[in-house]
Amino acid sequence: MITRRSNINIAGGIVRSLLLGVFVALFTVHDGYAGEITDVVEVESRLFPQTRLDNRQHGNNLSLGIEFEYFHDWQDGDQRFVLMPYFRLDQGDGNRTHLDIRELYWRKSFDSADLYIGIRKVFWGVTETLHLIDIVNQTDLVEILDTEDKLGQPMVNLTLIRDWGTLDLFLLPYFRERLFPGIAGRLRPFVSVATGQTVYESDAEQFRPDFAVRWSHIVGDFDLGVGHFYGTSREPRLMPAINLTGPPVLIPHYDLLNQASLDLQYFRGDWLWKMEGVFRDGIEGRSAAAVGGFEYTIVGLLGSDYNLGIVTEYQFDNRGGPFVPIGNNDLATGARLTFNDVQDTDLLAFMVQDMENQTRFASIEANRRLSGNREVTLEARFFMNTAVNTPLRSLRRDDYFQVMFTQFF
Repeated sequence: MITRRSNINIAGGIVRSLLLGVFVALFTVHDGYAGEITDVVEVESRLFPQTRLDNRQHGNNLSLGIEFEYFHDWQDGDQRFVLMPYFRLDQGDGNRTHLDIRELYWRKSFDSADLYIGIRKVFWGVTETLHLIDIVNQTDLVEILDTEDKLGQPMVNLTLIRDWGTLDLFLLPYFRERLFPGIAGRLRPFVSVATGQTVYESDAEQFRPDFAVRWSHIVGDFDLGVGHFYGTSREPRLMPAINLTGPPVLIPHYDLLNQASLDLQYFRGDWLWKMEGVFRDGIEGRSAAAVGGFEYTIVGLLGSDYNLGIVTEYQFDNRGGPFVPIGNNDLATGARLTFNDVQDTDLLAFMVQDMENQTRFASIEANRRLSGNREVTLEARFFMNTAVNTPLRSLRRDDYFQVMFTQFF
């Protein structure tokens, strides 16, 4: 079924704007609602050294990101209200210019339980290079390619804290679609994604409730987590279609999904072993995927104050299809250098190589705090030897260098 996208988007945009205006006015003007306020402003510049693959795509690019966070506690901290809107203004891609309510919720704490109602971000996962089990929130793909950024998810979440572990129960009453770069954007499929023609397996479309549960516990040197999700998959199938008014497009198909997950961490001296695994049952049948490896930390490298962490992880996914999934048979290796200085300087570099077709992806990130409440982040991404039947093929000319200045208020 094709969704009535225009009406839903307009209504959703109006609601988000009204909520933002009302809550900012209430909680920043009246002294009776005084709480903690934090503002973050990011100025980002991306340099693309290679010629764009599609002439409609932009070249070098500037953007501005603003995040506002407010929280207020009362009843000796047993109740909390949180508001966190986020806004991105992008020079070249209209789809990347967007407003989102990352968090807007009320929390009530009891003796051995917490109740959350509203919009939240929840993270599941332990591994470094791929987060297989992180399924509660939808990916904000216009922010960055690594799927680290998430959209706010409406939910009712009950957390039970017991001697035998922590149990999280989730009711997710509304589904949020993945955000994709627009026609002018970079880091997108060569054939653009027509989000206005989105298809759902469920007749209820975005209003079909999803359910999730996760148990976690610490046993000796082990951190264990077991979860299950049933609802609309956060990862759409992008199906090619003919566009009568222009070039071909990709239409997102959101299917129903049963997914069981397991995550594990094991600490032993300077070694940290990690693993995530999922078993899926969806419209394309049953499949399994896993990522796992280790991080070994050398403390006081060569007698200095630096720490060097060596990271290695293997990624596996047995799903088939015309385009092999990312992480189907890949080896990731890298290192994290922590300077342990007052500027919190650190450097993370890694490379992921497909063991079958030799496609390679490399990433370098460096962070350093400047004077006052300022921070600079340097980032570089490289797509090398991309095979024809991989999703990274469309990004073969999208290597980029990025510098981002962040001001905290």
